[in-house]
Amino acid sequence: MRPLGEDEIRESFVNATDLELEQLELPIERLVLDWDRVDALAWRDRRFRHRGYLVTLIDERAVGLVLRAANGGGSRFRAAICNLCHTQQPADQVTMFSARRVGEAGERGDTVGTYLCADLSCQENVRLHPPLAPAEVRKVTEDMRVAGLRRRTLAFVEGVLQPA
Repeated sequence: MRPLGEDEIRESFVNATDLELEQLELPIERLVLDWDRVDALAWRDRRFRHRGYLVTLIDERAVGLVLRAANGGGSRFRAAICNLCHTQQPADQVTMFSARRVGEAGERGDTVGTYLCADLSCQENVRLHPPLAPAEVRKVTEDMRVAGLRRRTLAFVEGVLQPA
């Protein structure tokens, strides 16, 4: 992903209200981010705990979504899988997020939802590998995991962009 400036990030949000844009606080981590190692910028809002943000490139244009985390969480004694990075985690570390659709559909309250890592750390998670057991062979490479994350992220964003 190419580096994105503050203005470009702020202008990228396609489903944000004026109030959400006014309240938007960019993550400080973007200043030291290795942009070559991410396909999307995602973060949780520090002031509004149920709000998150996702910005990615579609045809070299930044497209951002405001996300809303569902109330509650899963049991820490069960497992869940993030639908973007396909990382299995304790259920309380995976959360249902929804994004208001763009246009009239969003104004009617239509949303697109999916289960994501609660801290929106999918970009890092696909690059982490559990240790191999003796004589175990890794069947899925990091490049395959990154490509899958990119494909699923674009599908989610494009779902929000569809008029429904």
